[in-house]
Amino acid sequence: MNGKITVFGAGNVGGAVTRRLIERKLCKKVVLVDRTPGKAEGIALDILEASPVDLLEPVCVSGEDLEESRNSEIVVITAGATRKEGMTRDDLLRINADIVRECVSKAAKFSPYAFYIIVSNPLNVMCHVAMRAGQLPRTRVTGMAGILDASRFQYFLSKELCVSVENVQAMVMGEHGEDMVPIPRYSTVAGIPVTELMSREKLDELIARTRDGGAEIIRLMHTSAFYAPASAVIQMVAAVTMDKKKILPCAAYLTGEYGIDGAFVGVPVKLGANGVEEIKEIELTGEEHEALLKSAGKIKTQLALIGESC
Repeated sequence: MNGKITVFGAGNVGGAVTRRLIERKLCKKVVLVDRTPGKAEGIALDILEASPVDLLEPVCVSGEDLEESRNSEIVVITAGATRKEGMTRDDLLRINADIVRECVSKAAKFSPYAFYIIVSNPLNVMCHVAMRAGQLPRTRVTGMAGILDASRFQYFLSKELCVSVENVQAMVMGEHGEDMVPIPRYSTVAGIPVTELMSREKLDELIARTRDGGAEIIRLMHTSAFYAPASAVIQMVAAVTMDKKKILPCAAYLTGEYGIDGAFVGVPVKLGANGVEEIKEIELTGEEHEALLKSAGKIKTQLALIGESC
């Protein structure tokens, strides 16, 4: 174990992920890569120049030469075009599919045994693109979306109920997008189901806001979120590097689980040193399962649009 992590994409998310990796001391070396000449080098230098003030070891380097990334244990793909106001995740399909293929194809040559965390949107489809491009087993690629969606839901619940965010747990499954499937029955405050703590009308309102979470950020600041996505990535990295065996809502490739085959769908996953170590199948109501199947169907439709077979 050499403690090396490579981050593809030196934009807002990639920069935030790199910074948080160093702050949390989750690796011995971070390699930041970007297709724009000088961008990764500039972000890396900015982070390095803060190290004497922050009293953090300067472990970030630019991956202008991909040799620096060789034998990375984890590769995080944040590269891609960003959503603009009025743009759906579907609009990003073809553009980002090409970018993710390029990144993973390059990364796989230098780090054939790495675990891949995909952040690029539309996330579920990009996980599939990454798996195919790198010829990866399903245990070595996942997407961070469910953690981000659940975190947003947790925050909205805590604010509405005036309780600490530490007391709130939330479960969100399915697609990272408008067809995500928040599961209130598995969302709790200090172990109490939220369905017992607020009206159905208020809960539906918070679920709608969760589904609209990314678009709301874009409307406010005219660019995609990056602090919360970076925090979600860090939680996943910690689970793998520290072998936590932590159950987290992540995009995983299903081969029959939940009656779904051939798509990356957000489900509870056990993450540890071996990557996706187990997919947890929880009991769903008929309505919840129907919503999950609908979400998976949309993902498969998107795959067909870019010529990726299931």
